[in-house]
Amino acid sequence: MGYEELKIEGRNAVLEAFRSGKTIDKLYVLDGCQDGPVRTIVREARKHDTIIRFVDKERLDQISETKKHQGVIAAAAAYEYAEVEDILKIAEEKGEPPFLFLLDNIEDPHNLGAIIRTANLAGAHGVIIPKRRAVGLTATVAKTSAGAINYTPVAKVTNLTATIKELKEKGIWFVCADMGGTEMYDLDLKGPIGLVIGSEGEGVSKLVRENCDFIASIPMKGDIDSLNASVAAGVLAYEIVRQRKF
Repeated sequence: MGYEELKIEGRNAVLEAFRSGKTIDKLYVLDGCQDGPVRTIVREARKHDTIIRFVDKERLDQISETKKHQGVIAAAAAYEYAEVEDILKIAEEKGEPPFLFLLDNIEDPHNLGAIIRTANLAGAHGVIIPKRRAVGLTATVAKTSAGAINYTPVAKVTNLTATIKELKEKGIWFVCADMGGTEMYDLDLKGPIGLVIGSEGEGVSKLVRENCDFIASIPMKGDIDSLNASVAAGVLAYEIVRQRKF
């Protein structure tokens, strides 16, 4: 599809996009517009758990590329999202224990792109991101991934904690990166595993961390106390690769 984020404008076009099953990241609606067609679109958006933003006309005009938005603009990912089951199926077809990346609150598109690239090179079967408080598959993400976005599926879920619980029932263990954990070299990271990476500022959220089986820390000897999120993902991913290989 290329690297451009897709903007769908106009009431009929937006409504048909929802009804066709296309993944819509966000819906922008003119604040105060509540006629029948717009209410129908908003209802469809809520049915699909799409993030809805009510904005003024000036903001909507800024977002618009056609200037004929009719009060609604849908922002779709430039690339289609996978389902979590699709990712598990890839592992099964390869005859490998699942290796997943789960990203909590990663809002920087450069970080997401770099992590997708690392996931691909480390042999992970896919990446899972939350719908809220996280960047989606934008043009910048695609570019930063250096093409990995074409090969490594990305699934978007409503609730990361619920997804972890569901995957635990399928025999997958979870390790998250956190400074207060066990040094990564002392953990057994073989077998079906999900690597959870949080944002640089907040790290992994409390509820997600509590549902992980292991907390892994990366040994550091410098004068600062944190790594860029994508670098931390790479360091931990390759410890998992090392252990899976040997």
